[in-house]
Amino acid sequence: MWEEAFGAIANAQDLEALKQIRARYLGKKGLLTEAMKRLKELPLEERKAQGQALNQVKEALEEAIARREEEILALELRRALERERLDPSLPGYPFPRGGLHPVTLIERELWEIFRALGYQAVEGPEVETEFFNFDALNIPEHHPARDMWDTFWLEGSLAPKGPLGEDLSGRLLLRTHTSPMQVRYMVAHTPPFRIVVPGRVYRYEQTDATHEAVFHQLEGLVVGEGIRMADLKGAILELAYALFGPESRVRFQPIYFPFVEPGAQFALWWPEKGRWLELGGAGMVHPRVFEAVDAYRERLGLKPAYRGVTGFAFGLGVERLAMLRYGIPDIRYFFQNRLSFLRQFKGV
Repeated sequence: MWEEAFGAIANAQDLEALKQIRARYLGKKGLLTEAMKRLKELPLEERKAQGQALNQVKEALEEAIARREEEILALELRRALERERLDPSLPGYPFPRGGLHPVTLIERELWEIFRALGYQAVEGPEVETEFFNFDALNIPEHHPARDMWDTFWLEGSLAPKGPLGEDLSGRLLLRTHTSPMQVRYMVAHTPPFRIVVPGRVYRYEQTDATHEAVFHQLEGLVVGEGIRMADLKGAILELAYALFGPESRVRFQPIYFPFVEPGAQFALWWPEKGRWLELGGAGMVHPRVFEAVDAYRERLGLKPAYRGVTGFAFGLGVERLAMLRYGIPDIRYFFQNRLSFLRQFKGV
């Protein structure tokens, strides 16, 4: 019987088989355990001899099981090392490389164009207060111009900090345009300066091929002494040259925006396609915006800095330019994360 046990131990292929062998012979109801329980039925002398023999068998079985367990563990370790062995002579795995999103490509191109013209890129919070998004931009409460922006209002959200780190109060919203950063920057800085503000904006509106609830804008602001409408047109013309070459032209058409006066909608001529591209809005910073900035500065204990200065501002939609540049028919493609769409721009 016991030779069979030793044979089973020697042939055990894994720890689970060894566990079953231990239970069969050495467990509470195992064969060896039952044999030792029956010793009390034997005469004294025979009981001693038989007990001594069973103890020797028990020790031998335990030793054989322990030895086989070490062998199995060593074998499993060798197998694992063999599976995980690294061969440095094999060619490396070519991990796929990602590419920049088409919106990012256009955004970076615009940054470089204006950086070359002396502009600094700045960013602002996407959660904004009603004051910076509307009031300071000459769009007070109940003003009809508020109907131009479909707003996501927020409740119970953590308010952003002010331009100088001050606590803010008032209703919160997801910014509807990048223009709030005009006021924030002017509060914390004094002219002259040139900045561009890239970033996401939010409008609560129905999505279709040309409208999306989330999109990107690039805002520009120049403030100083003697800034004129001609300077604005020159900046937009430089943008046209950089995007479409020296044959491009600029066209301004009057339009109303509450925070500029006069206001204009600008279009760039695309010589290669022989067409005008309506890209954005612009105008001279409204005097009431400067007044709101100085009033806010005074509340913070700062001196007024915007009396007697002028400036211009402009803004354009990044997705719109990307759609025109790459021939994309639907703005929703930018946010669907389809690899078949995004892979087209890896080599752009």
